[in-house]
Amino acid sequence: MALSDLLYPDNPKRKQELIHLHQELLDSMSTNFHATNELVGVLNEHLGCTITPIEMRESSTVKENCEIIIQVMSEIQHQVQKIDSDMKEKLEPVLYQKLYDIKEPELEKIAIAQRVFSIIFGEATSTAAMVAIKLLGSNHLTLTVSKLIGLLAQIGASVLGGVSITIIGLGLEMILHAILGAVERSQLLTAVRSYEKHLAEFKAASEKYQHAIHEVTSLVRQQVQ
Repeated sequence: MALSDLLYPDNPKRKQELIHLHQELLDSMSTNFHATNELVGVLNEHLGCTITPIEMRESSTVKENCEIIIQVMSEIQHQVQKIDSDMKEKLEPVLYQKLYDIKEPELEKIAIAQRVFSIIFGEATSTAAMVAIKLLGSNHLTLTVSKLIGLLAQIGASVLGGVSITIIGLGLEMILHAILGAVERSQLLTAVRSYEKHLAEFKAASEKYQHAIHEVTSLVRQQVQ
């Protein structure tokens, strides 16, 4: 009897479900890598950052690829925090507070930020100031990055975290062989259902993350045109 028959004895259609779940994860991760690199490009070009772009490694496991994107997301968080620290250090308290005042006109915030960047870099473009304001004022982006980091860590630690992303083409039986060493056969279905839950949350958070980045990058494109 095939391993997939042991896992899904009553529903042959579910034999391919694990492959589909895994492929959905890889598609979402690939899009996240691309979106993250877009943001990295903006930070490097306009804010003087030196963050290294990332790429999925087909020879690595799901967990290892999760760790790659977690690392660069953490670096982005660090850079945003550094911008905030620079603003707080070099601005009078009243001006610093204006940066986070939702009633304050955005053009005024950009002018304040540009003043600080001119001190730091010697000169600064309005695009750089606009990017900084968008990053500092985007609770949406901040929250989605934090959420996504947590979900990536959960997926990396899941039963499928140790599976190589290239194993998809080898079929369901190979995937099951790869993960049976991690859990007892009787626990496998429970693990897959948990994976389904993580994936649903991950896809939703990924869409929000990509949308938040698109808001920033599309504004930059408009600014430089």
